[in-house]
Amino acid sequence: MKKWQVEDLNITVDAILRGQGADPDIIRSRSPRLIKTAEEALEAGRKLLEPEVLIKELAVTSFRHNSLELEEEKKISGALVTGHLVGARYISTVVCTVGSKIDKYASEVMEDDIVLGLAVDGVGSAAVEALANAVCRNIELDAANRGFQSTIPLSPGMIGWGVEEGQPIIFDLMDPAQIGVELTPYKLMIPRKSLSMIIGLGPDIHSGERICDYCGMRETCRYQDHYEEIHG
Repeated sequence: MKKWQVEDLNITVDAILRGQGADPDIIRSRSPRLIKTAEEALEAGRKLLEPEVLIKELAVTSFRHNSLELEEEKKISGALVTGHLVGARYISTVVCTVGSKIDKYASEVMEDDIVLGLAVDGVGSAAVEALANAVCRNIELDAANRGFQSTIPLSPGMIGWGVEEGQPIIFDLMDPAQIGVELTPYKLMIPRKSLSMIIGLGPDIHSGERICDYCGMRETCRYQDHYEEIHG
């Protein structure tokens, strides 16, 4: 299994600003001071990132009504997810995290400088997204080498697959505790800067969809072109 390093992650100032919910173009034209703050946060935050990835591939054994049967007597349920995975021969279950140090540091900094603290938090958000994107690209390349295609990454929290439903499924398929990720009673992951997803692999998958099509902010999000470029 590949050991991921901070150097593998493409973390930009723009990504940090987006991680804070800000528009980089507007910030650059109206608040150049925030650009310097983001750069300062990136310099400090990079040293605290601890990227870890757990990937488990399981063979699909059969499809049933709204249920995908897998090896090891595992299964995935839910109409949205199983609908996307029709035709998959294997599924890759993935959990990514950049650890808890960046989160703790952001909280500490916010006590004295909330602007810098928010920027550090944005570093964590940008970093785990960059890690997930890099992992997806690796999975897609590996699938292509095997003559397979891949579905869009399916993550708990997408429209039609709530966190309360999806996270327990992923944690049943694999053991994220191996990389220090746990699930709270509210079905949230700790460390907070963590992402989970399922990707279908197979020779007969034809997906022209985008992750943005299943995001609750799709009607108002200003960054759909950005995410289409990354995930498409």
